[in-house]
Amino acid sequence: MTGQPKASEFGEIDSRLAALDERVRKTSEEIHNLIEKRDKQNEKVRLLQQEIRELKSERDNLNEKVQTFKLMRDETRTKTKNIITDIKARQERIAELRKKTPKASFLQLQKEQEDIEWKIQTTSLDLQEEKRLVEDVKQLEIQMEAYKKKEKLLQKIADLRKELKTLDEKANAFHQELSSSAQKSQEIHQKVITKIDEMKKIRAEADSLHQTYLKARLEVEPLNAELRGLLAQRKRLQQRFKDDDVRKRKASEQALKEKLGSQAKEKLQRGEKLSWDEFQLLADDESQTKN
Repeated sequence: MTGQPKASEFGEIDSRLAALDERVRKTSEEIHNLIEKRDKQNEKVRLLQQEIRELKSERDNLNEKVQTFKLMRDETRTKTKNIITDIKARQERIAELRKKTPKASFLQLQKEQEDIEWKIQTTSLDLQEEKRLVEDVKQLEIQMEAYKKKEKLLQKIADLRKELKTLDEKANAFHQELSSSAQKSQEIHQKVITKIDEMKKIRAEADSLHQTYLKARLEVEPLNAELRGLLAQRKRLQQRFKDDDVRKRKASEQALKEKLGSQAKEKLQRGEKLSWDEFQLLADDESQTKN
């Protein structure tokens, strides 16, 4: 009969322990899975942050190029405006010279000058005539100089137009580079925005998983406390039954010892021979009686 209550008490505790241990195991597995998922999301966030930093660096480099090309384009266009202003000024000077230029061509004037100089050198002239011809040569030189100035201005305008064409080509090239870099920068900026939105979403998921993990930890703590309490209760029960068994064993041994001692005394009273164990038993009884 004594074994049944013992088995019943242990069975009840063991049943509770098994159920509780299963709950703790499942909750611990859930916590482990939450930690894994949270850490994976955090790793995705870390990789996205690195990718965003690289994209921002590339975008900033492109923006610097845009500013550089813009500056070079504007400088080139400023030079172009100055050259156009210079060309207009020279064209105005040419228009003024044309007003002073005779109808005769440069070659006609040159031939006329050469003829007069030849006449002066080869013909006997009086002083007045010679002075008049020398003055004619000077006037022709003045008229020819207007042609020369106009020619120089035209040549300079031609050179300026070539330079203007080169500058226009450079300005267009700078503008193309500027537009291309600006477009790439905008595309990368859009990627950055998309990555940031993705990172925010994943970070929110990681935060949610972390909160669920903290909640699960709070739930498992009382379960562990209850588990420890049941284990302590079982240990106390084991100790109690162990102590009961020891007391029962000692009582049984004492009863047997008293029975054997009584039998030995009866044999002694009958004058029968005692065995060594019976003699030792009587000696121990006598010693305990004296004590």
